[in-house]
Amino acid sequence: MPYKFLIYISYSYALPIGNPLEKEISSRGDIVMWFSDLNDGKVALEDKTNVLDTIQDVVDFKPDIVLTATNDVPDFITGLKVQIFHGFLAQKRPSKKHIFSEFRIRGFFDLYCTQGPSTTSIFKQLEKKHKHFKVVETGWSKVDPLFPIKNHQSNNKPKILIASTFTERLSLAFDDTVFNEIKKLSQTGKYEFDLVLHPKIPDSIINNWKSLENENFTYHDTTNLIPIFQHSDILFADTTSAIQEFLLQKKPVVSFKHTFNHDYLIHVNEAANIEERFDYALTYPEELIKKIGPFINELHPYDDGQSSKRIVDLAISYLHEDKSHLKNKPLNLIRKYKIRKRLGYFTLKSYSKPFTIKK
Repeated sequence: MPYKFLIYISYSYALPIGNPLEKEISSRGDIVMWFSDLNDGKVALEDKTNVLDTIQDVVDFKPDIVLTATNDVPDFITGLKVQIFHGFLAQKRPSKKHIFSEFRIRGFFDLYCTQGPSTTSIFKQLEKKHKHFKVVETGWSKVDPLFPIKNHQSNNKPKILIASTFTERLSLAFDDTVFNEIKKLSQTGKYEFDLVLHPKIPDSIINNWKSLENENFTYHDTTNLIPIFQHSDILFADTTSAIQEFLLQKKPVVSFKHTFNHDYLIHVNEAANIEERFDYALTYPEELIKKIGPFINELHPYDDGQSSKRIVDLAISYLHEDKSHLKNKPLNLIRKYKIRKRLGYFTLKSYSKPFTIKK
């Protein structure tokens, strides 16, 4: 019998996370379906034929394994609940109860597939504390297509990718001084710019940036960033987790008003200094590149493009393991009610133990 996998998402940016997993699952002859609990994700899935439209369809599908690129997942559907994460540890801001908000345990997952030592070390501590889930380091499916890394090739005109997060106080996209500086630089013909913006940024801001389009400035309405990463010389960003993905190529990143003074980034705090920082980054400073290496080793040390395979192998193996030693998941009554309200599906059914199929 083939295994039944569900890839559970909310936003369009989760498609590049799920696509390598879908490819891996299909290659084994197993069944894979998608479901989005929000409209943004539903629109992004319109071109796929293996989509479950309603939560009732999900319940009826009875998945064996749920691969989740969201912060929570319905507790009332079958399947081993696997957290595959919707981004790298971006280090945007600490939360009140945890080092970073990415480490918040919401009590819905049976298995966490961590990306590298920087996340594994903390989640292992949380595994020991909470005792109702397992943590295993696998690498991240989204970056599988990035490998093998292509060698940097100089272009006649430097290609600069601009990426931005959606949180207004952290986002360069909302900053008028940055907008005006990039507008000026795009008109000089000195650089070629590509721009991607987070799907949750307001349309008014997106349209403002799209107005800059010219022969040296291109806006990309996509969440599939890897092809753009590969032909870009440097990245200009704020605190977006695209920084971490881009750095896996050992290419320089110029960061605008980043929350932390990381030594593997080139920092700039004033729009008037952006051009000078661009020119410095384009020299590929040897000391900077050396500092990126240790960061990659902590973030995501896997360069084989096989993280999806590790995730699927692990999920199937853990599905059959005896998990009776684990504690019940927390009651989570408020969160469970919010999920039911969001989905318009009210039931008392809830799986308090990790889903298990005995061999």
